[in-house]
Amino acid sequence: MTHEVCLKKQALVEKLGVAIEKKDQLAPVAARILSYIILTGKAGTTFEDLVEKLCASKSTISTHLNHLSDLKKVVYFTKPGDRKKYYIINQDNICLSIDAMVETWSSQKELHQEIREYKQEANKTRDEASKFELDFHNDYIEFLEEAMQSVLKLKSKITEKNNKL
Repeated sequence: MTHEVCLKKQALVEKLGVAIEKKDQLAPVAARILSYIILTGKAGTTFEDLVEKLCASKSTISTHLNHLSDLKKVVYFTKPGDRKKYYIINQDNICLSIDAMVETWSSQKELHQEIREYKQEANKTRDEASKFELDFHNDYIEFLEEAMQSVLKLKSKITEKNNKL
């Protein structure tokens, strides 16, 4: 890997780490570990690589790596004749994240459908000037439906690919 690519990876580890830290409510080092593993890919990364590249102590890396393993965000594999563990992202975790996203969006969609129905009913008793505007709810419900279909399609592709492996 060239020096330029290494520098870009380091910057992305930090940027992605901040995003993961907020999204998954992880400790900063755990988020950086996860982002480093994501950016390393299917070749995997070792404990020693993480200690060196993230400039953290062995105990800190070990604690957070075990936590990520407990959360099933990362898994490891070994290579014949090599005693090291190679950590990679858990592909099942991506599908679980999609499921959680769809569940959240589905709840939001149901709530907006209820609100829209209430406003439609209320509009029957209001004069034209005080009627509720329904375009936002209609557009948002449509958006949520399209977003759910899109991520479910992605999940289907991931699942299909994983089943071929």
